[in-house]
Amino acid sequence: MDIKKFFTDDDAVSPVIGVILMVAITVILAAVIASFVLGLGDSTNTTPTADFDFEYNNSGANEVVITHNTGDTIDADRVTVKVDGTEVGSGGYNFSSGSGFSGDISSGSSVNVTGFSGGEQVTVTWNSEDQESSSTLGEYTVPN
Repeated sequence: MDIKKFFTDDDAVSPVIGVILMVAITVILAAVIASFVLGLGDSTNTTPTADFDFEYNNSGANEVVITHNTGDTIDADRVTVKVDGTEVGSGGYNFSSGSGFSGDISSGSSVNVTGFSGGEQVTVTWNSEDQESSSTLGEYTVPN
C-alpha cells in the first residue's frame, strides 16, 4: 500500500466540494426567502390611496371644506390637517365644528377649516401607526 498515493490522489475532492457548495447555496437562499416572507408581516403600514377635494368659501366664513372623494377608508386618528405646516387647532386655524375628522374617514366625509385670509397652503397628511412614516394625501393653496 502506497501512502503517498492517498495524499496526491484527488479524484473524489471535486464532487464533494460541489455538493457542499450546493448545500450552502440552498441554505442561503432559504434564509433570504424566509426573511423576505416573514418581513412582509411587518409592512402593514401601507399608505392608503385617497382623493381629497378642497373648496374655498370666502363669503364671510373664509373656510375651506375638505371632502374625501374616493379611495380607501382611513382611520381619522392617523390623519392630520395642517395649514402652512401648523396643525389645525393652533395658529388661528380651527375646525368649524368639533375637532376635525373622527372615526373612519370614508368617501363623502368632510370637515370645515376656518380662519383663512388667502394664500395659505392646506395639507392633509396620513401618518403610520408607529409615526415613522407619513404621506401627503392632498394639498390645496387658498386663493388670495
